[in-house]
Amino acid sequence: MSEAEIELTGHIIDSMILPKVFGAVYDLNGEFEVLEFRIGKTKNDYSYTRMRIIGKNRNHLDTILAELQKLGAVVTEKAVDAELVPALADGVLPDDFYSTTNHPTFIMINGEWVKAENQEMDKVIVIRDGKPYSIPMRKVKKGELVVIGNKGIKVTLPERSREKEVFSFMSSTTSSEKPTLSLTRMIAKEMFELRKKGGKIVVVPGPAVIHAGAAPALSELIRMGYVQALLSGNAVAVHDVENSMYGTSLGMDLKTLENYEGGHRHHLRAINVIRKAGSLREAVEMGVIKSGIIYECVRNNVDLVLTGSIRDDGPVPDVITDVMEAQDAMRKALKNADLVLMLATTLHSIAVGNMLPSTVKTICVDINPAVVTKLTDRGTYAIGIISDIGAFLPRLLQELWQIEGTV
Repeated sequence: MSEAEIELTGHIIDSMILPKVFGAVYDLNGEFEVLEFRIGKTKNDYSYTRMRIIGKNRNHLDTILAELQKLGAVVTEKAVDAELVPALADGVLPDDFYSTTNHPTFIMINGEWVKAENQEMDKVIVIRDGKPYSIPMRKVKKGELVVIGNKGIKVTLPERSREKEVFSFMSSTTSSEKPTLSLTRMIAKEMFELRKKGGKIVVVPGPAVIHAGAAPALSELIRMGYVQALLSGNAVAVHDVENSMYGTSLGMDLKTLENYEGGHRHHLRAINVIRKAGSLREAVEMGVIKSGIIYECVRNNVDLVLTGSIRDDGPVPDVITDVMEAQDAMRKALKNADLVLMLATTLHSIAVGNMLPSTVKTICVDINPAVVTKLTDRGTYAIGIISDIGAFLPRLLQELWQIEGTV
């Protein structure tokens, strides 16, 4: 048998961190013994526990400890500097490299805990100029020092807020029975406060935003200054431009719901117009595009990142078709984000979620509960709202109008 001691500090009871630790040990067929346990006396006091973790052998124990680290446990007998091993080649990691979570992570360097920069899930940590950075495997250079094992690593999980607000505990379950109107009102309040203090709001829309008739609402949010970056794909740009030029989306009139004969070609015509102009910005400046989401993004200097797909028609010239280049552009746009709104898009929501630290307030709105489930199952901490995007966005806009009208 092999054993080690761990410590947990924080709001570990009401944030359900302690039960998760117990469950992880049980699931991995290990054993634990609580050696010390202090419960905070007030709602703001931290609780503390020290436990002995027992495994069948050293490898079994290390497997358990690796899981407990992800839940915020610190291995007390290993509170020493992190183990560092040089990368074997560009993009090639040493064995036993540490794979990151999306939670704030600290690395012990020269006896001090130092927070890793650019935290994302499923990345590695390298030391550059004496500081730890969370980076993709492909960006590791030969000879760079890579964190391995589980020594000198501390992870901090999000805890239940002491305030009554929508993000009090972002891992709450998703349900179609949640009070959508109340959630929307609380989100609007959060967005208003963020704009007032110069925060950064990122929107990740899918083409359903246009199909469902919600493009005018999103356009107004951009015009009002509630969107600092917009991340999407070719389809959103194409259907938005088609709607602006022809009043249709995939050939369907969004006002009468009639399908025009040959209207399915409208999106190809829209692409051709943009390609003739040279870019979306040039099309706006030439007066070809006179309204819509893209128009407002250009006019209001919103950081617009459009990424490609194997399904794309065209695409428009602004779409980044190199996947690795697209990743880099999305990461840059997400830097310092305070709030991310994911609107009716499965693949883009999951992709963006993988690039966010758990500290970013995230909302996923979709009529299909499976979308939110897939997102959270992959580790993203998000509020899930089951709603038709065509109803949600206009309601969000109304709530913001109401808030602004009372200040």
